[in-house]
Amino acid sequence: MIKKGIILAGGLGTRMSPITKSINKQLLPIYDKPLIYYPLSILMLAGIKEILIIVNKGSTGQFRKILLNGENFGIKISYAEQDKPRGLPDAFKIGKKFIGNDNISLILGDNFFYGQSLSEKLKKSSKLKKGATIFVYPVKNPDRFGVATLKGNKIINLIEKPKKTKSNLAVTGLYFFDNSVVKKTLSLKKSKRNELEIIDLLNIYKRNNLLKAEHLGRGAAWLDAGTIDDFNQTSIFVSSIEKRQGLKIACLEEIALLNKWIDKKKLVRAISFYGNCDYSKYLKSLI
Repeated sequence: MIKKGIILAGGLGTRMSPITKSINKQLLPIYDKPLIYYPLSILMLAGIKEILIIVNKGSTGQFRKILLNGENFGIKISYAEQDKPRGLPDAFKIGKKFIGNDNISLILGDNFFYGQSLSEKLKKSSKLKKGATIFVYPVKNPDRFGVATLKGNKIINLIEKPKKTKSNLAVTGLYFFDNSVVKKTLSLKKSKRNELEIIDLLNIYKRNNLLKAEHLGRGAAWLDAGTIDDFNQTSIFVSSIEKRQGLKIACLEEIALLNKWIDKKKLVRAISFYGNCDYSKYLKSLI
């Protein structure tokens, strides 16, 4: 059972400059809440309560101002700073002490997931005891992503941003790993980009027949909010769903309440924390 998760929210956000010159990308709004709320909600939906957020140097205070240490959500949030990007697997080197002897989940701080059956898939994956699980999603432009080729449910090939591929299954930024991920990360060599590559790490698991793929499917949505256009598209998606349904996507307090991690007294304190806004009005409707 995976009880710990890491959100990789570092990086320089250069593709969104000059906006990101003064604030971390994950604190920018996706419609009505900061981007960081969305990956955090995914870990919470998986039942994960201990979370390490890796941020860029000097921005811990910005994150703590909105998330505190997780007490409003009935979880425990800790922070670590990354002075510069060194590839996704660097999260396991930074988080080595946090991980300890436990299995771990990793989600990228700019990834957005949505779907009716998503909670069930997350809870299923969080039961992982050995190996690793990736989430794959069909895309129109696979050359932008790491791509998995499957034969049935077996992963037969993994390649980063292929120029030509018969597969359209992108490897999303959500992963579940056993504890050996730390040792495997330490064995990795830097790529031509002078970074540790997540595909290289996944291939170690694949070679040992320890890598599984979970399909998100056509009924789900996966968006990578890496550019200004991606941000706008994701915001429009969230706005459309919330306005039609009258429900909130990634309402952390609602997830915590449904999981019985907080009670309605803490919900009242959260309303006071946010002040007079539409988000608070939604929280009031849950009491």
